[in-house]
Amino acid sequence: MRIERIEVFPLTSERFKHTTLKVGHPVEDPWCGYDQTLVRVHTDEGIAGWGGAGCRWEMVEAVWKVLLPHLIGQEVQPEQVTEKLHQWTFWYGRGGAMTAYIGAINTALWDIFGKKTGLSVSRLWGGRHVETVKPYASMLFSWPVDRMVHNLEAGKEKGFRAFKVGWNPFGRMSRQIDEEMVGTARRVIGDDAELMVDAGARCIEWKRDLKWAIETAHMLAEYDVTWFEEALLPDDLEGHKQLREVSPVRIATGEVLKRRQSFEPWIRERAADILQPDVAICGGMSEARRIWQAAYDRNMQVIMHGWNTAVGTAADLQLSASMPNGRYLEYWEPGPYVSEILTAPFVVDDDGMLVIPDEPGLGIEIDMDALKEKGAGHEDYGQ
Repeated sequence: MRIERIEVFPLTSERFKHTTLKVGHPVEDPWCGYDQTLVRVHTDEGIAGWGGAGCRWEMVEAVWKVLLPHLIGQEVQPEQVTEKLHQWTFWYGRGGAMTAYIGAINTALWDIFGKKTGLSVSRLWGGRHVETVKPYASMLFSWPVDRMVHNLEAGKEKGFRAFKVGWNPFGRMSRQIDEEMVGTARRVIGDDAELMVDAGARCIEWKRDLKWAIETAHMLAEYDVTWFEEALLPDDLEGHKQLREVSPVRIATGEVLKRRQSFEPWIRERAADILQPDVAICGGMSEARRIWQAAYDRNMQVIMHGWNTAVGTAADLQLSASMPNGRYLEYWEPGPYVSEILTAPFVVDDDGMLVIPDEPGLGIEIDMDALKEKGAGHEDYGQ
């Protein structure tokens, strides 16, 4: 079975519908959304597989043109093809869109391989350690808190029993506002649900330091927060080590790191309690599993960063099933690229858990009409 052709599907944030993005025009909204790109790999046997890249479609399209000659006609061997692409692109620059797109191909090939064999990807990897994981509804802070409260209440109605809130305005206004938002979130979800907080300290406007992170971690502990995410700049390994040593809550980071080599010092130095590779960024399912295995060997928890697509969510579920310490799943809520592009959306059960699909490959089916609708208008971007 060989690769015959590849399709690229842009997913552009709904925020762009109200934002000017053409060259020579100002960007009207400081938060421009979070673009993703899906790829579908077709084979000569009529089997197709899905993968996702965590970057804008123009970047993926450029990489696609470079890599296409090295993909068409190749046998569907996920590890062999992926390693060949990594080595062939050495001089093009590792990381970034190159690694994201290679990772999308890797995930798609595993999806194909599973469909060909009739096995889920987790079973292809040797078996399943867990059958369910606890999804946490991942959403944004707001000030005033009305929108956040609405989203939290909607998540409760859908059965979620864990919630992560993050980003602006947390850490951008005042300590009093930070605590009021966290306190409000705790009151809305109740004492029995889990609460996580994400400072989103990788934005250009981030001004806080290690002392702020330490003080904030102690405040979060008063609200029984499960973990504190991206409290410092993402490249500050030493700062994360110091924070982890004194924080009463677990420290999580890693979503912007690419390739397993970038995670190695974080694992070696135990610079965080929880590592969060993103399958659409770090290099695909094979790379994510290597990262997870290395962390597991050092008794470190891995929880995949899941603010991407239904394909990423499905990949994270298969990864979680294949590892002994698979526990949580980040679920973008409300997530236009997740629940809204599947023919059969993921469902949270009465216990607040999500059953991991065991159908062949990733175990999902994309709604093509919904997918095309989410990408509508992309042809105007950058003109």
